[in-house]
Amino acid sequence: MSNRRIKTAASISGLAGVFLALCAAAATSTDDIAAAVADAARPPGDTQRDAERKAAAVLRFIGVKRGDRIADYAVGAGYFTRLFAGVVGPNGHVYGSVPSALFEYPNIVKGISEVQTYARTHPQVSVNFASALDAAKYPEPLDVFWISQNYHDLKDKFMGPVDMTAFNRAVYAALKPGGVYIVLDHVAAKGSPPDVTDTLHRIEPSVVRSEVEAAGFEFSGASDVLANSADPHSAGVFDASIRGHTDQFIFKFRRPPAR
Repeated sequence: MSNRRIKTAASISGLAGVFLALCAAAATSTDDIAAAVADAARPPGDTQRDAERKAAAVLRFIGVKRGDRIADYAVGAGYFTRLFAGVVGPNGHVYGSVPSALFEYPNIVKGISEVQTYARTHPQVSVNFASALDAAKYPEPLDVFWISQNYHDLKDKFMGPVDMTAFNRAVYAALKPGGVYIVLDHVAAKGSPPDVTDTLHRIEPSVVRSEVEAAGFEFSGASDVLANSADPHSAGVFDASIRGHTDQFIFKFRRPPAR
């Protein structure tokens, strides 16, 4: 066989190997996500919310995988913290971040306590408490920064309000080059006043995109898995008429890879 044919065959073999490796990684991630969602140890309060939160589809959109370092910012009761922990496994880590301003709410304090209890038996989970900006700082570079239904809160008086330019820059600094920043929140009607974040607990998707991209992130996709065209966008997210069924957007941003 000629040298050219040998080199060509080797190149094809190498490309095939890369393709198979990528397929295996994708399959492993899908399997890990399914296993995390199906984990019988998950509390009933979590599994009862799976239908409305569509966890598996959301995790697939993020691209979370075994070994990842993830920030779960404003952890709440830890619904996603536990799912992330199940996917990343013992060689990954989930940082549950708690902005100190949230401690005035008893339900949040209770939820954080439950996350701390979970972390005692899951060493891949830790919980940190700090100001809104300092809570977005971590001891190692992250693969994923996740904020769910709380981006809008950062704009409200009880949270500071937070300087959103500084916050998004802090997220940028916390991520590895190529790392992803995921924002999930409730949709506000186009042209809503700024205080809609406080009155209805919603935010216009275009506001989020503009602010995050201004920090240097690249927009890399959106998911409509939690969209609801029947939501009139005129009721607060805790209103009985819409609670648990709001129109929600999920944006994925990426810190540009190192060049």
